[in-house]
Amino acid sequence: MRHSSQRLAAPNPATYTPRQQAIHDEIASGPRGGVRGPLAVWLHRPDLAAHAQDLGRYCRYDSSLDQRLSELAILVTGRVFGSEYEWQIHKGHALKAGLDEGLIEEIRCNRRPEFTDPELEVVHDVARAAHEARNVDDALYARAVQVLGEARMVDLVGLLGYYTLISLTINVFKIPPLGDGASELADG
Repeated sequence: MRHSSQRLAAPNPATYTPRQQAIHDEIASGPRGGVRGPLAVWLHRPDLAAHAQDLGRYCRYDSSLDQRLSELAILVTGRVFGSEYEWQIHKGHALKAGLDEGLIEEIRCNRRPEFTDPELEVVHDVARAAHEARNVDDALYARAVQVLGEARMVDLVGLLGYYTLISLTINVFKIPPLGDGASELADG
């Protein structure tokens, strides 16, 4: 599938300001190993890139949520927003974190998976409700706090907010998926 042209490309490294170069180098030397996608576009505003990257590093690598839960929440976010780039990147991370291929496929197809793990179930349900209803009802909130605890619930909401920023950046600036792969979300 051919993707529409990206609206705003990353700044040209040859014309980086000193601040852009410093932020680029900081991001590239971290756990991401490079500056791609939304992070590259954010370099147009290096202070936004710096602060967003700090939040992203916390959400991705330092939160109280284990990788399976984080990647599930990220996939749900990418799916709800139809962000192909986000889905493409995080599907692989989700598989490495131990999420089942069948569960990932159900999310891709916009179907609620059957869950045997109450933590995965509540993360999925909170993520869907937060994005679709822009809130969670009292019963879901109580279940989430019972299953995850308050600290992990705070981290989950922070992660959902960060990946909403990622998704909006991808969608508004039309950041294409890597390579020439077919769309995975168009038919789901």
